Formats: sequence, structure tokens, C-alpha cells
Amino acid sequence: MHYDASTRDHGLPHDPFKALVAPRPIGWIGTVDKQGRRNLAPYSFFNGISDRPPMVMFSSGGVKDSLRNVLETGEFTCSLATMALKDAMNLSSAPVKPGVDEFALAGLTPAPSRFIAAPRVAEAPAALECKLWQTIELPPHKPGAASSYTLVIGQVVGIYINESYIRDGRFDIAATEPLLRLGYMDYAAVGPAQIFEMNRPLASDDGLNAVVPAAGWDGVYR
Repeated sequence: MHYDASTRDHGLPHDPFKALVAPRPIGWIGTVDKQGRRNLAPYSFFNGISDRPPMVMFSSGGVKDSLRNVLETGEFTCSLATMALKDAMNLSSAPVKPGVDEFALAGLTPAPSRFIAAPRVAEAPAALECKLWQTIELPPHKPGAASSYTLVIGQVVGIYINESYIRDGRFDIAATEPLLRLGYMDYAAVGPAQIFEMNRPLASDDGLNAVVPAAGWDGVYR
């Protein structure tokens, strides 16, 4: 099959786009409003976009509490959603009224951040503290319609890591079993069995051919 993505004439019961761009990490976004009321919500349109400076993005469909709070305060956290926290993560996605504390709703502990006011999930093995850099309204899905998604880009100003996951000088992401969104209502978790290392090829001296690094790898993670 080959179809026009603008009209979604795929003929399937569900749009396959989200299943094609997968897996996606889950941005578990923590915010507070001007009154200091907490909010927590998971976003599957989320990722890191640079490391110098460290920056992340998430995309909000409609003006939800997370987006509204970020626009009001200029801050948000992103806690690592893991297999052990999958039920709490799912509960925090409930469509509740503004002002409802999803930390309490999901039985989670709000932990204070060091550099911003928004809290992180204490039970999460890691969290990012972010300041808003820019929001971008994405194009409408059809001409004349209003934009339905807003891209939120944040600069990471603080990072929390549970030190029990630091092993041999590296953060052991496999040990946390991070959750991933696969599209539809499907999720996955990555564990040690799925992890393997692969070094990038290095350019040859003449710059014309690539050589696979082995003993010649310089040991630098870029």
C-alpha cells in the first residue's frame, strides 16, 4: 500500500503513522501552575534533540494542563518512565479536571527539583529539570484549520540520577527497563537482553572510504 498522508486514505481501522515512527520514549512531564498546583502527564511525542546544550522536546495535542503550565511558568521536569512505574504512568494520563494532582492520583511522590520549581517523580530513577526555550505551533492538519499541536522545546538545566543505577561510570539504562510507546495502545520495555553496543565507522585517511572501528576506535562516546 502507498497512501496520501494528508488525507489518511489508508483504508485501515487505525492510522498506522504512530506505529511506524516507533519506538518512542515517553516524556513524563511534571509542571506546576501559577498557584503551585502540581500536574503530571505522559507524552509519547518526546525526545532529546541536542546534548550541547542538552535540550528536549515534547509535543502537546491541544492546550492541555502541561502546556498551559509551561507557558505560565517557563519550567517543566521529565521523569524516566519505567516498567516498574507503568501503571502509575498510565494513571497519570487520566483526563481529569485542571488542578487535579496526578502525582496523588497515581500514588507517586513529588520530589523537589534543585534548579526549578516543578517537581519530579521521586520513584523514577532519573529526571531532567528543564526551562522553556521556545514553543512552536505546528502546521494544521488541513488548510484553514487551526494548529492542533504545539512543540515545546526545553533546555535541561538540572539532572537527577539515582546513583544505584551508575555502574562502571555509566548510567545503566537497561537496568531501569525504560518504557517505550509503539503506537496504538502498544508499549514495550527495554532490558539487558535487548541491549548491544555498536561503534560508529571512522573515516579513512583519504576521506573517501569508511572503515569499521575495532581496535582503532578512540573510546569516545559522541
